[in-house]
Amino acid sequence: MNITRRKFVKLAGIASLVGLTGGLTGCGNKSAAVEKTASAAAEKSTVYFTKTIDAEHLIALYNKINSTVTGNVAIKLHTGEPHGPNILPRDMVKAFQAQVPNSTIIEANVAYGGARSSTERHRKTLETNGWTFCPVDIIDADGDVNFPVNGGLHLKEVAMGVHLTNYDSLIVLTHFKGHAMGGFGGSLKNIAIGCASGKVGKLQVHGVQDYGKWVTGELLMELMADSGKAICDHFGKQIVFLNVMRRMSVDCDCAGTSAKEPTCADIGILASTDILAIDQASVDLVYAAADTKDLRERIESRQGLRQLTAMAQLNMGNKAYELVEVG
Repeated sequence: MNITRRKFVKLAGIASLVGLTGGLTGCGNKSAAVEKTASAAAEKSTVYFTKTIDAEHLIALYNKINSTVTGNVAIKLHTGEPHGPNILPRDMVKAFQAQVPNSTIIEANVAYGGARSSTERHRKTLETNGWTFCPVDIIDADGDVNFPVNGGLHLKEVAMGVHLTNYDSLIVLTHFKGHAMGGFGGSLKNIAIGCASGKVGKLQVHGVQDYGKWVTGELLMELMADSGKAICDHFGKQIVFLNVMRRMSVDCDCAGTSAKEPTCADIGILASTDILAIDQASVDLVYAAADTKDLRERIESRQGLRQLTAMAQLNMGNKAYELVEVG
């Protein structure tokens, strides 16, 4: 039977919802059914969710997943092109960062030229966009360092900004939205491309060095998964993920003022210690919404769902999750 990617994800979403409610009961051994349900629940990762998007709820969700966040803490955030209309609200991020001890926002230079292509220009853009309330470390300002990709699909190593090694823990604070090449930008994109150095690593993730061109489609998703795995392996249990689903344009914050206006409503905030589970849950929420046609088309036209299956292949997390709503 042929099945489209959209139908597959819709079916997967339905299956997830059935799983969350304990499934459909029928005739048979009731105690065995309860045992089976309990076993299945134990195999799921927890993803916390709130429909309210503000600093208070962002902090509340973070506090449910932060038990392993210690030492020097990096907060990976997409700070955007100059005057980007969709970047996360500065006041919300400011309140969040203020309650994370020893924390620093981190960014890396870009490979495509423009206002963030050099450290000097990047710092001016940070000022323009109001990221002045705490230190912002451009992690590749002093070069890069190779992170190994253990059992990668394509890459054996990826060049990350060298300052990334100065941190003990990583909070991945992501503005979930569409992406011109990746289909969607979730936690994986935020670290896989966002932590790679501008002069070397981002070209590796985009396949420029190995394949002679800026690759697209499933190969790009697989390269992103390789890069994300290198970072997740480096930090181990000391990495956590927050996806903020607001102003979800089909375009990334890299597009700046040229980003298309969002055509769907805000959804909420998610938090998890599992990168695959949080991105899977975010995509499922997109597909469950009635007004996300443009975003779904962007995801599918770029084969963006391959991000999820590639992470599963690399054993980066669990695609099965329990969505726990927080008021």
